[in-house]
Amino acid sequence: MSDVSLDAGPGDMLSDAPSAFARYEAIRPRLPAARYPARSLYLPSLEAVADHVDGFLLDAFGVLNVGETAIPGAVARMASLRRRGKRLAVLTNAASYTRDQLLAKYHRLGFDFTAEEVVASRDVAVARLDAIAPRAAWAAIAAAGDTFADIPARLVDAVADPAAFDQADAILFLSTARWSPALQRRLIRALDRRPRPLVIANPDLVAPREGGLTLEPGLFGHELLDALPGLEVHWFGKPFPQAFAEGISRTGLAPDRLAMVGDTLHTDVLGGRAAGCRSVLVTDHGLFAGRDTAPFIAASGIVPDFIVSSP
Repeated sequence: MSDVSLDAGPGDMLSDAPSAFARYEAIRPRLPAARYPARSLYLPSLEAVADHVDGFLLDAFGVLNVGETAIPGAVARMASLRRRGKRLAVLTNAASYTRDQLLAKYHRLGFDFTAEEVVASRDVAVARLDAIAPRAAWAAIAAAGDTFADIPARLVDAVADPAAFDQADAILFLSTARWSPALQRRLIRALDRRPRPLVIANPDLVAPREGGLTLEPGLFGHELLDALPGLEVHWFGKPFPQAFAEGISRTGLAPDRLAMVGDTLHTDVLGGRAAGCRSVLVTDHGLFAGRDTAPFIAASGIVPDFIVSSP
């Protein structure tokens, strides 16, 4: 389920960490507000962070895996944290997978997470669709082969049948796997003619994969808002609060006894701090791989509690 290539149109400037960071800063007013520590504590790994907290909320991409590859040492680290009695929950914005597909992926990579320990932004969004647009017909922007069997709503594959953008009562954006600039323009025109609710089930702008960064639904959601400022947009997933509330509840711990672990300042660190958790930035495998994170932290004021190079 690879996402749209970085050379495919309006997002092609987001090819590296500085450009992605600049875009995140540009949409900062749309993100939750948070408070941060005065400085970060640099530690060798999550093993040392575990001395300070009772559990972890774990981003997947850049922390557990890069694309379809487990990060070296991540499986052993999770096992070690379990032996120490630390509670774990994966909090992922991978909305193009059902929870069963995610669980199968993590097991294939060697992790032993249970279904209750995986919180996907897809599930968080789906649980709220009827409240947003009761009994609606939804135009779904999804990956090929997504049957929507886990979604209790009426959905049409709008990439296969773009006429759904004009006919549907609301739009659900799950994946950029088949998205294109032409479809983005068509959706803008459809929503301009007849405004309707838009649900973004993955707020990420980019994601790290084996071949570099890929464009994610959040990027196109913000481009839609830039074009149509009055558009009704609902964001589900990090850094927004509903996903964190669900992840925190799965652990049974108070937020301040948890650390959100991620590779991105504006989703993982900002979102974790906004939810009352402590935060850990992993630097070597995700958005900032190969770069000094200090200038980005200073420029944004998004300060992690802890910084580790690898989980």
